[in-house]
Order: sequence, then structure tokens, then C-alpha cells
Amino acid sequence: MPTMLPLPAVTTLYAAVLGILLVLLALNVVRFRLGRHVGLGVGNDGSLEQPVRVHANFAENAPMFVLLLLLAELAGLDAKWLHAAGGVFVASRLLHALGLHRHRGRSPGRFLGSLGTWTTILALSGYLLGQSLG
Repeated sequence: MPTMLPLPAVTTLYAAVLGILLVLLALNVVRFRLGRHVGLGVGNDGSLEQPVRVHANFAENAPMFVLLLLLAELAGLDAKWLHAAGGVFVASRLLHALGLHRHRGRSPGRFLGSLGTWTTILALSGYLLGQSLG
């Protein structure tokens, strides 16, 4: 039996939380599709566009964040900063999902969610860039 390396604890926690959120957002899309008898896409009335975009936007951003968090953890970033990034990212994705779910246009939730998402991705990217340049 191969020897298992210890899991990166902080990344594992946030990957699990984000995985659960991804499935919950997907279930919301399924609920809307079943209720409107739409098998694929957003249907003719466009009412599915919002839940589909909420799920897709999450799916577009979460994998990069998890990868950056993992690399930062492996590079030795202190756990308090990893948890800060993870907490801000999860809160930002929830704010974005709620904001976009409730409003098709601009909303404080969408704005703050996008800002927090991009800030955490940029902060981790900057840290890793600094680490790679020595």
C-alpha cells in the first residue's frame, strides 16, 4: 500500500466547502429547469439565465482560487493568511451568488462578491509570483 502524504489542511477545508457550494448551486439550476420543463440551456423565456450564470460564475472562479490556495499553502504561507483568503473567498462567492440571484443588473452583493473574489485571487497570485521570483 502506498504511503499517503498528509493533506494540506487549509486547502482541503476550503476545497470541501466550495465543492458543497458548487453542488448546491447546481441543484438550484436543476430545480429551475425541472420547474420550467427545460432539459438543456436556459429555455425560451430566459428565466433560467440567472441561476445558470450564478452556477457558471462560481465554477469559473473557484478552481483557480483552490489551485492558488494550494500552491500558497505548499509554499509555506502562514495558515492565518490562508484562512483569511479562504474566508473572504467563500463569503465573496456567497455574496455574488445572492446578489446575482436577486438582481439581473448591478447589486451590492454582486459588486462586493466580485471585488472579494478578484482581490483574493490577485493577492494569492502576487504572493506566489513573489515566491517564484525569490
